[in-house]
Formats: sequence, structure tokens, C-alpha cells
Amino acid sequence: MAALDLEVMAVARHIMLDDAPTQVLAATMKPLVYALTPATGAVHEVQVYRLSFARKAAVAQSAAAIALAPDERSLYVLASDPRSLISVALDSFRPQWRLPLPEEPVDFTLDLAGERAAISSPAGVWLADLPSKRLNGPLAHGDFGALRFLSNGKVLIAANRSARLLSLFAVASGNVITHLPMSMRPDFLCFHPDGGQLFVTGEGLDGVVIVYPFQTEVAETVLAGHAPGAMAASSSFLFVASPQTGGVSILSTANYKLMALVQTGTDPGYVALTPDEKYALVLNRVSGDVAVLDLRRIKRNKSAGLLTVIPVGSRPVSAAVRSV
Repeated sequence: MAALDLEVMAVARHIMLDDAPTQVLAATMKPLVYALTPATGAVHEVQVYRLSFARKAAVAQSAAAIALAPDERSLYVLASDPRSLISVALDSFRPQWRLPLPEEPVDFTLDLAGERAAISSPAGVWLADLPSKRLNGPLAHGDFGALRFLSNGKVLIAANRSARLLSLFAVASGNVITHLPMSMRPDFLCFHPDGGQLFVTGEGLDGVVIVYPFQTEVAETVLAGHAPGAMAASSSFLFVASPQTGGVSILSTANYKLMALVQTGTDPGYVALTPDEKYALVLNRVSGDVAVLDLRRIKRNKSAGLLTVIPVGSRPVSAAVRSV
């Protein structure tokens, strides 16, 4: 892991782990960061102030993703081998229970209350009641990928990749509310911070589909670079990475107009925002660096806002921002 100091715009330290991490999460209540090494099925705890490895929990043979419980007392691991959802107690840093899964998992997400998890697979989508440790489903069959709960926790949005649909389910009953046809394969989902807009990108369209999830309707489609992929949204801007061209399109979330197009590096595959919405961090996988965009400059001058590019000496694929 590379720890970046955004005050001086440089790498502060490299933190060695036992394998290559693919996902990092920052706690908000404690000065800790968690990293998943999927090939070893392990979660690593890193202390922010010391920038050093603290603890490791090897919970599976291999894993796909991790998520922090809203109360940050536990961390959930989506394991591929054995297929299961695992709860890790963060005080002891040991597994406290496991929920077996019937299919190879792809992705999962938690609701804001920490009561339910949704799990996708190439065959269907399931709901897990976390207090009772009970799995319900499949709610539908299909090649499902990305998942999101609405902020009220009452609706689950699931990306059906093979059918090119966004399927909306009532969480309480598990019943289908509607299917929204997409003009591309829905690979990436990104909410506006207020939850009122959902942005969708994926294979088959050089643009972004805007969905109003509470109205269960597709609003419009706007052009955004070539083969757009990963996204991040601030209150004012949507950042859309185009890995094939090395660019990031910056759209206004007020009117969906293109504000700027900036070349950030080779193969941008992940975008993260600082909590204060001061910077957007674009992770360039092939060039091995992080491009820093200044949101204040974009607002003021309607420019691309490229502040600097920080070499990290590796293939960056995930980022978490933590104030110190």
C-alpha cells in the first residue's frame, strides 16, 4: 500500500502486506484503514498515525470484497472460497459468524442501518438478514453485478448485466418493483451524494445513463468520453474515467453538461473524492500514479483542474481517504 500525504502531494510511506491488496476502506471513528488481499482471503489493519501494519485476519482461502458495518464494530468479508459472507469482530479481529452462499459471489453491499446485505452472482441476487443470519432468494435469476440500496433502505437496485437491466426490488418482501432497460451493460453504479441521482456506465455506450431511483425512471443519457467506466460524484461534479483513452470527463451534476476533459494517465480505473470535496483522486493502473484534480479550480475557472500527478510505484486499484 502507498500512503499519500495530500498536504505535500507526495508518497509518505509504502506499507508492506503479504499479498497485493485490491480494496481499501477507511474507518471514520478510529484512525484505521483496512485492506483486502483477495488471493489470501485476508484483511489487514493499518494504523493511520503510524502508517504501519497492525493486525491481520485470514478468514478464507480467497475473497472478493469487504465492507464496514455502519457502527464500525464489525467488518464483512465476501468470500469466494469457501463461498460465504463472514462477519469479523473488529475488537478481536476474528470471525464471529459465517453465512454460507449457494453461488460464487460477485459483489455485495450493506444498507445504511447495517441490517441487510445484498449479494450478487452470475446466477442471481440474494438478500441476507444480518441480525438473524438468514439468506433469502434468489430474488431473481440472471448475471448480476453491482448492487446499491436506496438511502431509505427500502429498495435494492441490482445490475443485471446479461439482460442489460437495472432491477429494483422491495427489500421488505423481495418482490420486483420494476426493471429499467439500459442502453449498455450496467457495469458501474454511482450515486450522487444526496442519493437522488444514480449514474450508470458500462460496455456498449460512450456515455452515462442518469436514473432517478426514487421515481424509478431513466432521466436521460449524456455523452462522456470513450468506453467510460469507474465514476465518483461530488455535490457539483461527476467524474467519469475512460480507461482506453486515459481521460476523465467532468460533468456538472446540475445540468449534466461537460465541464472539462482531462488526460490523467494511462488506464484510469478508479476515482475517489476527499470527504471535504476538495480533491478528486484518479488512480491510473498502467502508469502507476495518482492524478489529483482540484475541485475548487474547476468551479472557479471551469477548467480541468489537474493539480499534480503522484507516482506510487505500483498498480493502484483502490483508494480510501482519511483525515489526520
